[in-house]
Amino acid sequence: MKSPLFESLSALLGVIILLFLILPLASITIGTTPSEILKTLTEKEVIESIAVTFWSALIATVFGTITGIPLAYLTARKKNIAFELIEAGMQVPIIIPHSAAGIALLSVFGSQKLESITGVSFMGSVVGISAAMTFVSVPFLYNSAVEAFRSVAAPLEQMARACGDGPFRSFFRITLPLATRGIISGMIMMWARGISEFGAVIIIAYHPMIAPVLIYERFTSFGLDYARPVAVIMLFICSLIFMSLFYFTRRRKC
Repeated sequence: MKSPLFESLSALLGVIILLFLILPLASITIGTTPSEILKTLTEKEVIESIAVTFWSALIATVFGTITGIPLAYLTARKKNIAFELIEAGMQVPIIIPHSAAGIALLSVFGSQKLESITGVSFMGSVVGISAAMTFVSVPFLYNSAVEAFRSVAAPLEQMARACGDGPFRSFFRITLPLATRGIISGMIMMWARGISEFGAVIIIAYHPMIAPVLIYERFTSFGLDYARPVAVIMLFICSLIFMSLFYFTRRRKC
């Protein structure tokens, strides 16, 4: 039996949170003219910052996928205290202040000794930016992948192995295809979170500037009007990309 009062109250509360999310985005968009956006799009600094942002987030996502998927699979299949602790520990980057995450990363990757050993400079480089993005965003991929693997019944793998498939073959033929949608969703979330990162990145690499740092720099130096066009451009680009990816994943689901 439907309850009109309950549904009306639910709708009212839903409208409140929707307006809370939509109004700031609508305000910043309406307050920026097309000519301001076009002028900003011609600035080399803006183009480079957007390119660095998306490229660094892509590197972070690829690295997180290659290293995080095996760990997620083991977490989903192994039922012991060690992997329960690992699963809990993987949530830490989500809950700590991201400026603190940046300091923690700096204590490791800011070492001259590490740079001399690896030959890779983390400070003020795309590598450092990607490292910061990976640290704060990989839990989203990991959590999604763990749930995806848990949704795949272990007996399916056991049946495949009983038919002669080894662990690698059963994983790539049975488990991974069935978990693909959840993994892709996690990759999208990781990439999105990486693109939006600010606190950890600004500690590791103020330059080359990613878009969130550029927006902050323009706001603190020149005010809201100068920062707003860059923010709107990022809003449009991210919305277009993620709506396309969402549509693609929904189509695959159907």
